[in-house]
Order: sequence, then C-alpha cells, then structure tokens
Amino acid sequence: MAIGVYFGVTGLSAATYDECIKHLRKAGSGHPKGRSYHVSFGPPDKIMVFDVWTSQAAFDKFGKTLMPILQQLGAEPGTPAIMPIHKVIVPAPTAPVRKAAKKGGTKKVSALAGRRR
Repeated sequence: MAIGVYFGVTGLSAATYDECIKHLRKAGSGHPKGRSYHVSFGPPDKIMVFDVWTSQAAFDKFGKTLMPILQQLGAEPGTPAIMPIHKVIVPAPTAPVRKAAKKGGTKKVSALAGRRR
C-alpha cells in the first residue's frame, strides 16, 4: 500500500536541504527505489518535506541512508507523520504541438486541431 510521509524537520533550512540532497546523490539515493513523489516546501529557514512511497518497507530502507545524513548536517528529523494514500490525481496529458506547413513559413498547430469532439 502506498504511503504519504510528512517531515516537519527541525533545523532544516533551504541550504541544509540542498546539502542533504547532494549527500543523498553521492550515496546513490538521489532517486530511491519506491519513492513516487517528493516535494520540499516552506520558508527558507524551515523547509518541510512530503513524499509518496510505494510501501513502508521502501521508505524504511531509504531511511537507513537518510537519517545519518540529516544527523550529520545537524537537522533533527523527529518522527514523520505516515499516512496511507487514498488517491493520487495527476494532471491530464496535454496534446503535443507539431509544426504545420503554411504558405510563407510555418506555424505551430495543436495535434488535436481539426479533430471532432
């Protein structure tokens, strides 16, 4: 079951967050298996994180790499809020744009132009 994980980390500035990401990449965990979505947000002096993971096991495995890095950087992760995911809604794909020949040049035309609905 997919889970949502929210961290309201103490001492996580934007600079510390960016440094943490560098350390994770060096450790081979820049794009960990099982993480579907990641967002960091908030004011520059208090960054918060929300992730979607495919399972608790995938998140726990990543935590073995993440937690020592956060501690090394002086950020106290605390206990994350972990919740089951009920539904994820993603934006509908947009129509690709192609160029169509036009007398005297080209113009951009939606791939859906001229299609009946």
